[in-house]
Amino acid sequence: MRGPLVVGLGSARGVPPTAVRALLHRIYDEHDLDPRLVRAYASVDRRAAEPGLLGAIAPAPLRTFPAALLDAVAVPNPSARARAAVGTGSVAEAAAFLAAAEIADGDWARLRLVVPKTTGDRVTAAVVRIGLTPRV
Repeated sequence: MRGPLVVGLGSARGVPPTAVRALLHRIYDEHDLDPRLVRAYASVDRRAAEPGLLGAIAPAPLRTFPAALLDAVAVPNPSARARAAVGTGSVAEAAAFLAAAEIADGDWARLRLVVPKTTGDRVTAAVVRIGLTPRV
């Protein structure tokens, strides 16, 4: 059985929901991921009310984190563009890791980046899988 997924999203202001949906569908298809396994979506707090993000993921909630907290997460693909725009070197990857860590009760060892930051039209996404706890 596969573990649950968490999708991190970064976007420009005013991104249309169609662009977000297109990127999500592309990621799910290219990486053979089941969108029914997505437990959470996450982003930077500056995008908490972004209509394009909210419209694309509805009715799922969007978990958000302050830029300073996102910036403390080590990620493989930091971005100078994201840092200039929202004050953190990563939104999609860092937000996915932070939300997944919350769901996994802080057990970072269970987290694996299965889709690194992927760029669409004015939107980025990354996916973290939460591994299952081993039986003893």
